Amino acid sequence: MLTMNYRNVCVEAFGYVVPQTVVTSEEIEQRLQPVYQRLKLPTGRLELMTGIRQRRFWPADTMVGDISAVSCDLALDVADADRNKVGLLVHASVCRDYLEPATACKVHRRLNLPKSCLTYDVSNACLGILNGILQAASMIELGHISSALVVGTENGRSLVDNTIDMLNTNDLLTRKSIKQSIASLTIGSASCAVLLTDRSISRTGNQLVNWCATADTQHHDLCESVRDQAGLMQPLMDTDSEMLMQRGVATGKLTFERFLEQTEWTREHIDHTFCHQVGAAHRKLFLDSIEMDPNKDFVTYPTLGNTGSAALPITLAKAVEQDRLKAGDRIALLGIGSGINCVILGVRWTEGRVAGREMDRVDTLMAVC
Repeated sequence: MLTMNYRNVCVEAFGYVVPQTVVTSEEIEQRLQPVYQRLKLPTGRLELMTGIRQRRFWPADTMVGDISAVSCDLALDVADADRNKVGLLVHASVCRDYLEPATACKVHRRLNLPKSCLTYDVSNACLGILNGILQAASMIELGHISSALVVGTENGRSLVDNTIDMLNTNDLLTRKSIKQSIASLTIGSASCAVLLTDRSISRTGNQLVNWCATADTQHHDLCESVRDQAGLMQPLMDTDSEMLMQRGVATGKLTFERFLEQTEWTREHIDHTFCHQVGAAHRKLFLDSIEMDPNKDFVTYPTLGNTGSAALPITLAKAVEQDRLKAGDRIALLGIGSGINCVILGVRWTEGRVAGREMDRVDTLMAVC
């Protein structure tokens, strides 16, 4: 288990983009009528099991790098930040534009960042952005850079569409085996960028205090996509949701106890929690296991679904946008991803800066050519 304390890193601003196109769980179940009728499944079970009423999708041909550039631009603008001081850009979502080059390269060009800015992709399932934050924060703490952008954009449409097609055409499915695909039907689309700065140039003073991480990789096979093959980007997922939830929560509980020791916080000290947005059952089990008050937790999964790496940071951004946080609050960011990995970050809050936008397509005139 790894831990680290920070003194000089601030979570300066957020920029986010969500699609305008809304798809309800009811609409998805209408598309699943062939398999629902064959297995005699009642409608309404998807929302009942997950707590997810709707999610949003970009068009299937969306290039995530274009959306990520908009999220970064929003974060830089709302922070009134000097983009020439950005020393690191990490693109950290599951989705990417190509196997190579790194999607971060396109974002770097769109933003016209300096050539001295270290630019690359990070991928770690739903923890990508949190892992990127840790890398950026360590570089800031060491004095190597003064600011960094970490961004991720997830487009869940292809996974949901492919899952629906598979379920409707697979005659071997049973009431039991169909459960392996439920998690794939909860996926949505969103983009979020996080701007981190050295405290000497921060205007907000939102101090990143600590992080604690655990890798419990004996359970890496509980959630797997199809094999990654060049030229075959047609995602499907096979997820043992119940076991993944149990093992993930156990890993999260272990990490949380260590996090409390390292920060010298108690549960009572924590004013707000933000979890990875899986669904209602996962949230309840996790918060119960770490003995945290659900009234301190803020959620977006009922309307955004599970948006992968963007889920936790966009949920924090939405809470800031809705004035849910106040100066002096202590925040715990509770990330769990398949693999199984867990990352928990602590933040002392002062002031929020967030800019968000709804859009289905990027105006190419906004982008640097």
